Amino acid sequence: MHPVIRLHTDDNVVIARTALPADTPIADGVVTSVRIPAGHKAAARPIAQGEPVRRYNQVIGFATTAIAPGDHVHVHNMGMGDFAKDYAYGRDAKPTDYVEVPATFEGIRRPDGRVATRNYIGILTSVNCSAHVAGLVADAFKRHPLLGIEPLADYPHVDGVVALTHKTGCGMAEGEPLQLLRRTLAGYARHPNFSHIVVLGLGCEVNQISGMLKEHNLTDRIRNMDIQAMGGSRKTVEAGMDFVREVLADANHVHRETVPASELKIALQCGGSDGYSGVSANPALGVASDLVVRNGGTVILSETTETYGAEHLFTRRAVSREVGEKLVSLMSWWEDYTRKHGAEINANPSPGNKAGGLTTILEKSLGAMAKAGSTNLVDVIQYAEAVTAKGFVFMDTPGFDPVAATGQVAGGANVVCFTTGRGSVFGCKPAPSIKIATNTPLYRRMEEDMDVNCGTILEGEETVPESGQRIFDLILRVASGERTKSELFDFGSAEFAPWPLGVTV
Repeated sequence: MHPVIRLHTDDNVVIARTALPADTPIADGVVTSVRIPAGHKAAARPIAQGEPVRRYNQVIGFATTAIAPGDHVHVHNMGMGDFAKDYAYGRDAKPTDYVEVPATFEGIRRPDGRVATRNYIGILTSVNCSAHVAGLVADAFKRHPLLGIEPLADYPHVDGVVALTHKTGCGMAEGEPLQLLRRTLAGYARHPNFSHIVVLGLGCEVNQISGMLKEHNLTDRIRNMDIQAMGGSRKTVEAGMDFVREVLADANHVHRETVPASELKIALQCGGSDGYSGVSANPALGVASDLVVRNGGTVILSETTETYGAEHLFTRRAVSREVGEKLVSLMSWWEDYTRKHGAEINANPSPGNKAGGLTTILEKSLGAMAKAGSTNLVDVIQYAEAVTAKGFVFMDTPGFDPVAATGQVAGGANVVCFTTGRGSVFGCKPAPSIKIATNTPLYRRMEEDMDVNCGTILEGEETVPESGQRIFDLILRVASGERTKSELFDFGSAEFAPWPLGVTV
């Protein structure tokens, strides 16, 4: 197998399949001049200072100094720069090729018609001040198999009792920051993967529970308690435990039935990315995304700051100019938002990303967008807003994975698919999280955490479409109840992280 990957004939860089020593042939008449780490880039021809560096036949940066053929191309000789983008709204939009006989999975049909993939009882908090009490309630029902403690043994159809706590709710402005927090909590309170919800507060916080319930018309399945009104921590814990015991039988009274794949809402995430992310796992997840959409379902891409620089490729797939302009306006908002806080939206990726071979945010964005496949962009929505459209939807979120995924699940995602090249571990209760490794060494090193190995693509054992079909098949099994690796480790409570917009006062 050739030692490098060339993604397009017009690219002036290639990607090392494995670590390459100096003098390794990588192109016609070109050998590496230095050692090239696995997943990193090498110049396939001379690149003049100021010339665009191209990968995927797209600009990923500019040479900050002259680069000779065979040189390592990374942060020491490549950086950001401005270039014109043609948004070409809707130019590449095309009718969706729906499958004739849609796939199915075994889901839980709720009384309102929505479909769940899991069945939890949830404990939400209005403020950080009630977080510990919420944790105590959930801990009373926590399984400890090694100790023989199975408090839910009589309720086999209940997946667990989960407390989702956060660090805000008071000392905050009553405008957009409060609205965003309430929208997030309301999205979780309505999530079909929760059979019942109790919301715990302190009593004197800015985010009053009564205000949140009224603002979002939350009535069914929800109980609320304030620690101050209940008479303190112990009494609130006891009341919370009584609530759980009261609803357990009702929560357990569910069964799975065959439902169409159109009921899937898949959150697309990547974290701990590397130089292979845009070559193996992300394109394979893109194939799975297309299959979800072709079966009538929905995929949700987010992380606006990690789409920056590649948005012009999405606007071309927008179903209308209005939808495309929504995405462009988000980029403008983020440029202004980061500028106000002394940051740059086009800053380099994280240290782990750079160690894995990613040099600029443009390069990361172009690889990350592959998760969304090739179907039309049908809607662009705000953080934690309810996802109602079928097809490929973009949700505005930060790039930080827990915050982004929290918004997607608040929007209704019932499965999370998370690609990683460095080894991110993640869960997102109440939705199951599927972890997809970009390379085989990572998969073998962290096999207890990874559900899928896409390193098979790099090794020529499997094509991108074959790997994508394998991911889609796993999505259906997980939606039907099969446990993911993160669920076996009980991940998913600590990762709940609403976007802390605004100042703390």
